[in-house]
Amino acid sequence: MDIFDYMKDKELKKEAPLASRMRPRTLDEIVGQQHIIGKGKLLYRAIKADKLSSIILFGPPGTGKTTLAQVIADTSKSDFISISAVAAGKKDMEDAVKQAKDSLGMYGRKTILFIDEIHRFNKSQQDFLLPYVEDGTIILIGATTENPYFEVNRALISRSSIFELNSLGKEDIRTLLNRAVTDKERGLGAFNIKVTEEALDFLSDMSGGDARKALNAIELAATTTEPDKKGVINIDIDVASDCIQKRIIGYDKDGDNHYDIISAFIKSMRGSDPDAAVYYLARMLYAGEDIRFIARRIMICASEDVGNADPNALNVSVSACLAVERIGMPEAGIILSQAAAYVASAPKSNAAVNARDSASLAVTEYGQLDIPPYLRDSHYSGHIELGRGIGYKYPHNYPGHHITQQYLPDDIKNERFYEPGELGYEEKIREYLNKTKYKKTEE
Repeated sequence: MDIFDYMKDKELKKEAPLASRMRPRTLDEIVGQQHIIGKGKLLYRAIKADKLSSIILFGPPGTGKTTLAQVIADTSKSDFISISAVAAGKKDMEDAVKQAKDSLGMYGRKTILFIDEIHRFNKSQQDFLLPYVEDGTIILIGATTENPYFEVNRALISRSSIFELNSLGKEDIRTLLNRAVTDKERGLGAFNIKVTEEALDFLSDMSGGDARKALNAIELAATTTEPDKKGVINIDIDVASDCIQKRIIGYDKDGDNHYDIISAFIKSMRGSDPDAAVYYLARMLYAGEDIRFIARRIMICASEDVGNADPNALNVSVSACLAVERIGMPEAGIILSQAAAYVASAPKSNAAVNARDSASLAVTEYGQLDIPPYLRDSHYSGHIELGRGIGYKYPHNYPGHHITQQYLPDDIKNERFYEPGELGYEEKIREYLNKTKYKKTEE
């Protein structure tokens, strides 16, 4: 009996975990993933029209890959076979292909083959599927938590459409929890349950976008909490914390403590204390802070507080920001730790932000000053008549690729906005400017 036969067995389903019982039965019941199954989207149209071609679904656990496959199984007129790459071998695939050939040859029915955790198949096992996917004997649905471009054979990818499922948002998780608590047929509606808003918020945050984790927690809370004298099962934040195995910490993502911790995090990086930086990072991660928000703060600090003292700090932080979006939690915490530690340990300079502020003051004070004529654009006919671009000295035509000329407007020609520091790479920048721009200006 495979996972889908299990789901259809009414007696077994009664004993199934809440997350299994509450699986959506139709596309319209699915919460989230509107970027791929919203009305009018390609996958939505293909499923509705029963014209599905081979696809690979990938995303974090609990985002609905198996659920989506089940919906397809329930709505398609094609035969449906499911296997798990964890337990299945080549014999299982040979049997599935034989069944598909018989169904196509004898009855003209197509067969959809769902392979859960397809990345666990080795190269030869994946290669076995290629000719049957290509000639239409089977329509493949592969599900994986890993990036298929790294874990699935290129030939198989080229014959499939790739759809990425994202972690569910907080409101999506709340919707599923409320649905589970009130559903009398499949959910916990038969219980007299009262869940506080604080508990719902906590479970939505701590589940990390994993619907299964949130539903398991609310089920555990409902089945292990004694009713009060009125027969009501009260689920508050303390009960929720126990059931999701996360300790409550003083951190409100919309309150003062949120700003206190992010402030301490930034100031620790600015103050060159990597130990404190990763400590406050760990507190934010534990509390379920948005990893993209943390990554943005590291990028800002890399420019505002490190700047050109170590230009690589911005490269590291930008790479970290891209990586955490691609990978997600929990591994994203390692990447953020690396970036925060690097920025904290780098030599510091606030010359870039000071230059920005000083230049902004000049713009406010002097307004739109005239640009020297020889710096203006000359890539058009008539520029000579207008005196544009005439007299410009091309630096690369001179020794050292530098020639002294005035670049700022006349009224502020001697202003200095960027004052490089004396640490890290800015020491070299300062030396260069002292030999070129500043020395010539003083003379």
